[in-house]
Amino acid sequence: MTRSEKLLARVLRGTSDTNIPFDGLRHLLEELGFDERIRGSHHIFTKTGVEEILNLQPRGVHAKPYQVKQVRQIILAYKLGGDIDE
Repeated sequence: MTRSEKLLARVLRGTSDTNIPFDGLRHLLEELGFDERIRGSHHIFTKTGVEEILNLQPRGVHAKPYQVKQVRQIILAYKLGGDIDE
């Protein structure tokens, strides 16, 4: 199991939203096909076929828990979890 697969499993499990590393979450979204744009501390992720725009900000080295929840909701709604193996 790769590092991205382990992180994806942690995000989807939803039991440790406060302990998800921000850089790991960014890397996961990039592997899922999201494009990243940075404006100051805001990391904005978009993907063709996904209506929502993810706007993430770090809290120290971790992602903010409510933003991890938003990422989980997008992954589940658009069934993006299977794309990690590409």
